[in-house]
Amino acid sequence: MFLEFFVWGAWFVTLGTFLGTNLHASGTQVAAAFSTQSFGAIIAPFIIGLIADKYFNAERILGVLHLIGALLMYLMFMSEDFSSFYPYVFGYMVIFMPTLALVNSVSFEQMKDPAKEFSVVRVWGTIGWIVAGLFISFVFRWDSSEALGEGLLRNTFLMACISSLALGILSFFLPPTPSKAVKAEKHNIYEMLGLDAIKLLRDKNYAIFFLSAILICIPLAFYYQNANPFLAEIGVDNPTGKMTIGQVSEALFLLLLPLFFRKYGFKKTILVGMVAWVVRYALFAFGDAGTNTFMLIIGIALHGICYDFFFVSGQIYTDAKAGPKYKSSAQGLITLATYGIGMLIGFWVAGIVSDAYLVDGVHDWKSIWLIPSGIAVLVSLFFMLTFNEKDLKNTEMINESI
Repeated sequence: MFLEFFVWGAWFVTLGTFLGTNLHASGTQVAAAFSTQSFGAIIAPFIIGLIADKYFNAERILGVLHLIGALLMYLMFMSEDFSSFYPYVFGYMVIFMPTLALVNSVSFEQMKDPAKEFSVVRVWGTIGWIVAGLFISFVFRWDSSEALGEGLLRNTFLMACISSLALGILSFFLPPTPSKAVKAEKHNIYEMLGLDAIKLLRDKNYAIFFLSAILICIPLAFYYQNANPFLAEIGVDNPTGKMTIGQVSEALFLLLLPLFFRKYGFKKTILVGMVAWVVRYALFAFGDAGTNTFMLIIGIALHGICYDFFFVSGQIYTDAKAGPKYKSSAQGLITLATYGIGMLIGFWVAGIVSDAYLVDGVHDWKSIWLIPSGIAVLVSLFFMLTFNEKDLKNTEMINESI
C-alpha cells in the first residue's frame, strides 16, 4: 500500500510543473495529460471486471501492470516533447487506475475483519504519498528554482519507475488472491460501470447531490492541475513538500468526519466541504510567497475538509441510499461521475482558464483561482437551496455506515 501511493505521488503532484517548465506545454496540453486519470477511471472497471476477476490472481495482474508501468515511466522520463510524452502518460493511467482496486482486493483477501483492519493498512498509502513529496522537496530538491531551471524535475519519473518496478516484483510474492469468478455472481458491463444503480437518480435529493458532485469536481481539478505549478511559479520554497500538508490534513479530518456527520447531519457536512473550496481558492488568489505565505499554507491544509467532508460523506450517503442490492454499483456510478465525467470536464476548464490568463509567459494566478472559487460558490448555493435533508428517511442507516 505504501509503494502503491508512493508511485503515484512521486510524479502526479509535480506533473503540471514538469510539463510547463520541461516540455513547455500549454494549459490545454497540461489539461489533456491530467485528463488521462479520468479516462483511466472510466476504463478501469473493464480491466478489473473482464480480465482480473475472471482469469488471473489479483496479485499477479497487479505485478504485471506495475512492471509495464515501470517501462512507461521510463519512457516518460526520456520524452523531450509533449507529443511523445502524451501516449505514454495515457497508457500509464489506463493501467494504473485498475491497480487501486487490485491492491484493495489483495488486502481484503488477507483480512478477517476488513472494516476494522483495512484503515490501518490504507493509512500507509497516505504515508507513501507524503514521503514521495518530501523526497522531491527536501531530499532531492528537484522542485527548487535552481533544479527547475536545470530540468531536474524529470527525475521524478525515474523515481516512480524504480518504485513501480519494486512493487511489480513484490506483487508476485504477495499472498495468493485467486479469481472469484466461480464463486461470485456474474456481472455485466452495465453493472460494473454502476449503471444499474442509475435508478437512484429518480430520487430528487440524490439527483441534486449527484449533479453537485460532478460540478464540484471542476474546482477540484484546478487544485490537482494548477496548485504545484502555481506554488513553484510564485517562488514558494519546497512546494511539493508543503503540499503534503494536504494529505496530513486529509488523514486528520477523516477521523473527525464521523463526529461532525452525526452532530450536524449530511447536508451541513457537505456544505462545509463545498464552502471550504470557496475559501481555499480565495486564499490562493490573495496569498503570495512573502508575508502572505500563511494564506497559502492554510489553503493547502483545507484539503482535508474539502475532500473528506464532501467526497467521503458522499460515498457514505450513496452507500446508505443504495441499500444492499446496489451498494457496489452505486459506488461505481458515483466514481464514474466524479473521477470520470466531473474531473474530465474540470481539467478541460482548468486548461482553458490557464491559457486565457497567461500573458508573456506569466500566469495571472489571482484571476485563475477566483474562477474555481466562484464556481464553488454557485455549486454551494445550488445544493443549499435545492437539497432537502428533511426528506432523508435513512438517517439511521447513514449513522450505521460510519
